[in-house]
Amino acid sequence: MGTDSTQDRQQAHTLLDMLPQEKLAAVRTLLEVMVEPLSRLLASAPIEEEEVTPETAAALDRARTSLARGEGIRHEDVLREFGMDK
Repeated sequence: MGTDSTQDRQQAHTLLDMLPQEKLAAVRTLLEVMVEPLSRLLASAPIEEEEVTPETAAALDRARTSLARGEGIRHEDVLREFGMDK
């Protein structure tokens, strides 16, 4: 994914956050219809096993522990970092 794609996704998330509840359901249905072909492709794709090194496993454990302690980055902070705060 390139920068444009990342920016498009961030803008889409921001717009979704602004929608009233009754419109959000309609958008979700539309997205489900658009994603369905992709879901079928992903479901039928062969599973590729990738070896997890001890270093990667340790890093994942540290990240999970950090998140469990509430040390993750808040959504609002990420939006602010990218100049997308409301």
